[in-house]
Amino acid sequence: MHRTAGVLAVGVAVVCGIAGCGSKNNTTVPSSGSPTSSASTPATASTGAQFDIGNTINYGSLGTTTTLDCGDGKSLNVGGFNNTLTVKGHCGTVSIGGADNKLTIDKIDKELNVVGSNNTISYKDGSPKVDNLGSGNTINKAG
Repeated sequence: MHRTAGVLAVGVAVVCGIAGCGSKNNTTVPSSGSPTSSASTPATASTGAQFDIGNTINYGSLGTTTTLDCGDGKSLNVGGFNNTLTVKGHCGTVSIGGADNKLTIDKIDKELNVVGSNNTISYKDGSPKVDNLGSGNTINKAG
């Protein structure tokens, strides 16, 4: 349990470092590896940072609404605040830090780890092991 929290803390720190959490000029690193600035993007658009390490998607942002795709079993780490995320496909493991995030996930195969606070997580399918290490989180299987 402590290892998961440590891994998530490192993941959130990396996401915030790349995303510039708290910065108006977020940088997105596309799969090509070349950073692109989103400074001219309106605040209502998705301006989060997403990068893959191996079979894991790392996403961090502040106040965005977007869709992510776990494909066929990728893991997902989410950091940031006040995001509304729709996650397609089926995720191996999902780890969520930050606060006031709302996630709707198609399927979680193995684990759901929530470290932040006041997050609302709903998943449609799967029977993951759930670790709710934060406070004020709502987690439910929407069937």
